[in-house]
Amino acid sequence: MRIEDYAEMAKISLSESEKAEISAQISKLTNSFSALESINTDGVDIQFTVLPIKNVFREDTVVKSISRETLLSNAPEQYDGYFQVPKTID
Repeated sequence: MRIEDYAEMAKISLSESEKAEISAQISKLTNSFSALESINTDGVDIQFTVLPIKNVFREDTVVKSISRETLLSNAPEQYDGYFQVPKTID
């Protein structure tokens, strides 16, 4: 992808000097990741974290919740059993 494509997606305009600077930074990043490809990882276990952390799970228990009618009783506007809010996107 070209720098101009990224700028268009981000909806920003870049000067020629900014484009050159960003291009140089992207080249550095690309070269850094290319160096990682040359590392031999044969026999190395996949790690998601280097810390000795284990997930702690809790029992999934059913608890009493508030009824829909109670929740909607304080709603300024509702429609068909749901909160109705003003339109935010045209």
